Amino acid sequence: MRRPQLKSTFARATVPVAIGIVFFALMFLALWGVAALISDNSEEATEYLAPAYQEMGRVGPLADTIAADGPLILPDLVGDDRNVVLDHTGPDPLRGWALYLAHPADSDPTCEIELVRGTRTFTDCAGRTLEVGDLALPPDGVLPIVDEDEGRLTLSLRALTEGSGGTNP
Repeated sequence: MRRPQLKSTFARATVPVAIGIVFFALMFLALWGVAALISDNSEEATEYLAPAYQEMGRVGPLADTIAADGPLILPDLVGDDRNVVLDHTGPDPLRGWALYLAHPADSDPTCEIELVRGTRTFTDCAGRTLEVGDLALPPDGVLPIVDEDEGRLTLSLRALTEGSGGTNP
């Protein structure tokens, strides 16, 4: 028995396109359903979609990079378009780590900063020259954590809320 075949030119041109559209629409609905299922509980969604910790790697190479090129500006790790600045001071790569928000302490987050390459200074949206200590401090709970046994740096990005009753790890 012969397979049914489309007879008209119009049907042969539009039926495969329509089948493709239906396929992609079903795929979109399936992916949307999975995303909706994952993000149903806001606490779980935070862990699934935005981890509370960022692994940075070994402290030695990171400290050398910061010593040579200046502090690292890390884009939007805290959320709400809040970039952070990772800084290291001192000769010991296991000590002297600090995190700051990437905007001046006396300004709001819309005032972006730019690192003057190879230095420890920044310029802000008003053209001022800033030192690392002039940057805004991050919320409680957002801090660098050094694993001294393995020599690895991890950033804790979970800001503590007023009602959580927790302290910095």
